[in-house]
Amino acid sequence: MNTHEQWQLSMKAAELYERYPARYILGPWAPLLVDAAQVAVGERVLDVACGTGVLARAAAKRVGVTGRVVGVDLNPGMIAVARSLPARNAPIEWLERSALDLRLANASFDVVLCQQGLQFFPDKAVALKEMRRVLDHGGRLALSVWNSNSLGVYTGAVSAALVQFVSDEVAVRFTASRKAPTAGELQRLATEADFSALEVSVSRINVHLPRIDKFVLDHLSATPVAADIDAADAEVRKKIGASVMEQLQRYVDGDGITYPEETYVLTARAG
Repeated sequence: MNTHEQWQLSMKAAELYERYPARYILGPWAPLLVDAAQVAVGERVLDVACGTGVLARAAAKRVGVTGRVVGVDLNPGMIAVARSLPARNAPIEWLERSALDLRLANASFDVVLCQQGLQFFPDKAVALKEMRRVLDHGGRLALSVWNSNSLGVYTGAVSAALVQFVSDEVAVRFTASRKAPTAGELQRLATEADFSALEVSVSRINVHLPRIDKFVLDHLSATPVAADIDAADAEVRKKIGASVMEQLQRYVDGDGITYPEETYVLTARAG
């Protein structure tokens, strides 16, 4: 299974994805990426690999009713969940499309956003060229991927528990999102796609997760390893939760944990 296939989630898993990773792990980053792109009232915004729409909804708050937001994702379950959620700001159009073939008009957007999607595309160069193609002259790109130098505090703990209690192969699939381009690779890809004014920065925040022994099992149920976790017996699942909780004791904050996380953020312009 390649990384592009790994996020083909069922409808049930997509609903859980919105409830857990989108809300707690990705949600806190969305306004920051919108800020990085300097999204303004009335602009046309495209969210590539939108998932259940956490970033597109953050953009909609900025552009308001005079703007336009489009979210595209290859996974029909993700798009179905995105469509089911209320649009409280600008209306959002949800399209089931590949990042490699957006089928949108040239120069039709002021801003393109992509949060934690690039690492899953089977041809990253083509995806960046598609993003460049749909941007109007002077349009902005803001794209994020996890810092590939480490698995991160939480993901590392979950990976270690999966190795111990399930298998190395399941742990590798769970950590696929961390197989992201380096800062240098991001710059090269954007340069080859004819972007200008490139900048790659590191963004850092503290992420808060609720009661961790329960959260980790809920989170795993919203990932491509869900079937493997479901197939494990109750004792194994309990051990996974307990192991992650034990590893992250130093980050305990109330009834959950708060830990540092960081991403690479690529910003660039078209033309």
